[in-house]
Amino acid sequence: MNGLKNGVILLFNFAKIQAACCLFPLAVFATLAITRGLTFPNIPRYDLIFVILLVFQVLMVKLKFETLEELKIICLFHILGLILEIFKVNISHSWTYPEPAYLKIWNVPFYSGFMYASVGSYVVQSWKKLQLNVEYWPPLGLSFGLSTVLYLNFFTNYFFHDLRYFIILAIVLIFWRTQFTFCINGRKRYKMKALFSFALIGFFIYIAENIASFFNAYRYPNQAETWHLVGFGKMSSWFLLVIVSIVLVVNLKLKQSSRENKLIKKTR
Repeated sequence: MNGLKNGVILLFNFAKIQAACCLFPLAVFATLAITRGLTFPNIPRYDLIFVILLVFQVLMVKLKFETLEELKIICLFHILGLILEIFKVNISHSWTYPEPAYLKIWNVPFYSGFMYASVGSYVVQSWKKLQLNVEYWPPLGLSFGLSTVLYLNFFTNYFFHDLRYFIILAIVLIFWRTQFTFCINGRKRYKMKALFSFALIGFFIYIAENIASFFNAYRYPNQAETWHLVGFGKMSSWFLLVIVSIVLVVNLKLKQSSRENKLIKKTR
């Protein structure tokens, strides 16, 4: 019975930490939910969402939840997401933004990048709050190269063959031994396979995408008349995209750790 009780407490504490890591994603959902169905004089809803999330991002840095170095990675993911949105909306016509906006580029509102940035923010917060470390991480060049090919495939698959299943096979081979270690409330370290964490985060982002589309953040073609669940195939897309975010954050943290270790050696 004690083992079950301890397991429940551990799971509860882990869930609490995860909720704290989701500060930015929760802000995105709250903003989408609160503004849905409301009209605002002189400012379109999508523009208001952008302003609210921009202020929230600034506060995250001002209140020391994120450093400037971490902000750079989050902003990069924001830009990568915005570029992908422009392509998917205008070239492959995968989804649309049904509401008007002044702050938009090629039919894509600027706020859309924050949905990708929130994923980067989650990874950054998880690294700190769970005291994450990584074992058997692939070399920097290999992980960056794989994430680059992975990202580019979201564009090239419209013109050529979709290589995602070959890329997933490469991911399995490259990250097979990789695992994350983490702490819950400063206690003993636990381990999780990187592949499992990629899939788990991708699954929860898929759920988040259903919530976002329900709040009219954007619409897929099958949601034009009424809301439906997003196709399950999108889970593989998020599985892949989340790897880009994790690779950026982990490589940043490993480089920082390397610099700190070199500095310690020099001061001895």
